[in-house]
Amino acid sequence: MLQRLRQSLALVLIAFLPFHALLVTFGTKLIRGSGNAPMSQLAIWKEGLLAVILLVAFLEWLKSKKKWKFDEIDLSIVLLIALSLVVTNFTHGDWKLYLFGFKYDFIPLIAFFALRRVEWSEKFIKNVFRLLIGVGVVVSGFGLVAMFLPQAWFTLLGYSDLHSLYLPDAPLAAFQQIESLGIRRMQSVMSGPNQLGLWLLIPFSISVIKMLRGSVTGHWSLVTGLFGLGILLTFSRSAWIAAFVIFVIVLYQTQSKKAFKKSVTQIVGLIIVSVIVLTMVQPGVLLRLTSSSGHFTRPIEAWQIMNKHKFGLGLGMAGPASNRVSDACVNLPEGSDASWASDRPDLCVFVGETQIQPSDRECKCPFLPENWYLQIGTELGIIGFALYLIMIFMVIRRLSRKEKLKPVLLAFIGISIAALFLHAWEDSAVAYTIWMLAAIIGI
Repeated sequence: MLQRLRQSLALVLIAFLPFHALLVTFGTKLIRGSGNAPMSQLAIWKEGLLAVILLVAFLEWLKSKKKWKFDEIDLSIVLLIALSLVVTNFTHGDWKLYLFGFKYDFIPLIAFFALRRVEWSEKFIKNVFRLLIGVGVVVSGFGLVAMFLPQAWFTLLGYSDLHSLYLPDAPLAAFQQIESLGIRRMQSVMSGPNQLGLWLLIPFSISVIKMLRGSVTGHWSLVTGLFGLGILLTFSRSAWIAAFVIFVIVLYQTQSKKAFKKSVTQIVGLIIVSVIVLTMVQPGVLLRLTSSSGHFTRPIEAWQIMNKHKFGLGLGMAGPASNRVSDACVNLPEGSDASWASDRPDLCVFVGETQIQPSDRECKCPFLPENWYLQIGTELGIIGFALYLIMIFMVIRRLSRKEKLKPVLLAFIGISIAALFLHAWEDSAVAYTIWMLAAIIGI
């Protein structure tokens, strides 16, 4: 009875996680009207449901009277949490900020820690994979339609009348554009194109295996093509790299060495030609100056901070948690026109290194290392950085041991690679889903 309840709740959570941003945005509009930031009371529905699932799992574990199996992965999670408490206590000591950091860094790991201690049926595992494919089709299909919908339609749903900006005290932007090109990036029902691209890696990993091994090749080719198109239109270069790695791994597993070399040569050739043509026609699609420079300078800055503060700055001082307690900042290239922001005095605008507005105070911008592992290192120091990397490698090693783990292994590897360039584990739809899958599979 408890197992059935837990599995049913887990299916509900996994199904609705990708729709979180849309549901909370629309719910806030219905309750408070237009122009309001997402209600925190609505935003924590996923943590509330996860807490119920964990409680049921705990009761089930008590009832089963199974011995507590504690391995090296569990130990690394416990040590990371203990380290975060010690470092935060001796650094900033702001426990509200700590809780923000804890939400992003540790709640998915706690869910994994707890849910790997209970049994999950084979039927449930198959249902989860089917569910992810179905939800992926809906999300990708809606994303394609939303690429052409007018701004007024999104405003009606409660989204901001801006694009490409995150403002802590304002509604979510409905879509992002590629800097000055005016090209929309697919965001669908999620909070941003990067988040969408990373989440799509999960159903993509399932479908690409089915396609290259499969019995019904045509059907799975269409589904995989839809997911691949969705990832492509997010213009998330990190998601592109991750999807490429996933596809190459599956090719290696399913083809002979000769066929694999031929396939990879053809794919790499196609990519090189596409990059050359795209760079000549629309260089801004790939060579986004502001974004690209941040991917180089911010990790270097994070590494320098980690070396200077070897025990870390404390949880919440970097990454998405710092967004919650900092000003909304926009960094524009040298020579850019910032006049468009003059009617929004609360927005901090920088042209190059110069603060353009506001003129009456110094802005406090969030520190985003653009690398999840260096974010952990900035917060928890060299020890935390090493512990986190060891944990990730141990999980990948466990996932690689069984054939049935392949889709989860591929998605986990893809997201782990993307985390080298983004705060890939910050989004709840990505983090909760992949860590729950790792637990459900039973590593």
